[in-house]
Amino acid sequence: MAQFVVIIPDEQWATERLFQHDVVTLADGPAGASVGDEVLLVAGEQVVALARVEKADGGEFALWYLRRAFDEPVPAEGLSAGPVDEETFRRFSARLGGPADKKAWLVSVALPIEAVNPAEAVRQFWSHVLELGPVELPTYVWPSGDELAMQAFVLGAEANQDPEEEDDDE
Repeated sequence: MAQFVVIIPDEQWATERLFQHDVVTLADGPAGASVGDEVLLVAGEQVVALARVEKADGGEFALWYLRRAFDEPVPAEGLSAGPVDEETFRRFSARLGGPADKKAWLVSVALPIEAVNPAEAVRQFWSHVLELGPVELPTYVWPSGDELAMQAFVLGAEANQDPEEEDDDE
């Protein structure tokens, strides 16, 4: 089994941060990689995940996530795309941490919608969600039982939604 470093294109990295996928598919993978090899995924000069090659077919690669560090990436100092020695690979993969304990979170999207009945309101809600998506629509998240810890996220990152605080910054 060999180890590689793969750099994710910026556009694909933006999508990976927004949606939970088990596999990331790349048009170009590391030359010489085969099924079962391990990969450090790098985006924006940060190691963001550890993955295993699941498919290496005609230049298209499917990489199965083993560990993600999307929210706490590791600086990719000295790493470049291609093969990497085992010691360097283990050093970076160890810094990604192991599986963390999961806890229950409540996630909400609230939209004021005018409609003639509940069914129409639901149809309009889903139309707005599809139209606005994660680029414009804030999503609110908080640990179950701790509503006061609610945070707003836009594009997968925490976003201030208080207009009064925005005015203070100017």
